[in-house]
Amino acid sequence: MILVDSTIVSVATPTIMETFDADVPAVVWVTSAYLLAYAVPLLITGRLGDRFGPKRVYLTGLVVFTAASLWCGLTGTIEQLILARVLQGFGASMMTPQTMAVITRTFPADKRGRAMSLWGAVSGVAMLVGPILGGVLVDSLGWEWIFFVNVPVGVVGSVLAMRLVPDLPTLSHRFDLVGVALSAAGMFLLVFGIQEGGTYDWGTITGVLTVWRLIGAGLVVLVLFVVWQAVNRAEPLVPLALFKDRNFTLSNVAITSVGFAITAMAFPLMLWAQAVRDWSPTQAGLLLVPMAVVASALAPWVGALADRVHPRLLASTGLAAFVVALVWLSSVMSPDAPVWQILLPIALLGVANGFMWAPIASTATRNLPMSSAGAGAGVYNTTRQVGGVLGSAAIAALMEARLTAELRVEGGVSGAGGTAVPEAAREGFSAAMSQSLLLPAVVLGFGLVAVLFYQRPRHLRTVGAVR
Repeated sequence: MILVDSTIVSVATPTIMETFDADVPAVVWVTSAYLLAYAVPLLITGRLGDRFGPKRVYLTGLVVFTAASLWCGLTGTIEQLILARVLQGFGASMMTPQTMAVITRTFPADKRGRAMSLWGAVSGVAMLVGPILGGVLVDSLGWEWIFFVNVPVGVVGSVLAMRLVPDLPTLSHRFDLVGVALSAAGMFLLVFGIQEGGTYDWGTITGVLTVWRLIGAGLVVLVLFVVWQAVNRAEPLVPLALFKDRNFTLSNVAITSVGFAITAMAFPLMLWAQAVRDWSPTQAGLLLVPMAVVASALAPWVGALADRVHPRLLASTGLAAFVVALVWLSSVMSPDAPVWQILLPIALLGVANGFMWAPIASTATRNLPMSSAGAGAGVYNTTRQVGGVLGSAAIAALMEARLTAELRVEGGVSGAGGTAVPEAAREGFSAAMSQSLLLPAVVLGFGLVAVLFYQRPRHLRTVGAVR
């Protein structure tokens, strides 16, 4: 439910734009606000699970998330919707680290791969089916139902969690409030600067404040955050000692690139399908069916391999397939491309997702001590969401720039509106959207390089499993 909401808005973007008479930079904030409110608190909510028990924090987050979902569907302005999404993201941030921490603390190292593969498979498939589910709901019931659907799921989830999630021992923690403030401020400045850069033509926002100064300030604050974590002798928000484990560090690099790509690829693809091909939200969402089906079929098999095969082989296969699929998809996105030419690279995206989620997730925490389970899960999920936030912001800026260049009009994406573009503009619009897909492909390259340097996990060394 949480991860569906990371991508479900993408297919409803044209409808929301039309309903609220908003431009794309404004409506992209519906996703970015959620991702930002999700990402920033993850560092501390992982610790909250250690301190008060993951089950208790999980249930609290589920109540907040469900109530915020109801608010989202009842809003009457784009500003209210963005505020409701902030609250929804905060509820999500309380839940996610607890799921990973419970798995880490419950399963022994040699069994954790299969358990984490199910966690990873649900994560991957959920982010993929968001646009599919969103399209069906928008066409049949209205855009509000992409949020209302969470309410019954949240109620059932609460009952099941109370009955089935184990109560685990709690650990005493002190909270790094300075670290929370620095990380939140740095992320907001960076994301706002990237996402709104096109709105201000990458120039002055007000007075002496420019877009580039805002981005630079965000980077400086984030550097100060890292320095503070290094010198904080009490209990830092991010224990830098976690990064002494090479596999943990590399997994965070990889999952950041994956979060970036999964979020970024949805916007140009869904806008192209609806604005250029004039497909309904349901038809646009159904484009991703091959990806979801293939990923779901592969996930159990890859999960069984995750405890026996070097994670380098599995993760690199998935990330390489992801890069190839995006480049391939970019090359065939044209106004008159046959549907089967679009579906083939999307099916390859399913192969990518089937192979990459489980090995990256299980490798990240496999070697961490149990006392660091909450902190490790918080950092891992934070980096994934940071990738998603940056992907959302960067793809909005790139689409704006490419549309301005290809259509040679001011307004970029904002001028695309929420309906089909004129026949004369479809070639340029297609070119802009296809070029935008190359950005997540480039970013995934960093994740691919990272997983190639995975060390052999300890449990494989002891059982003599194949490389």
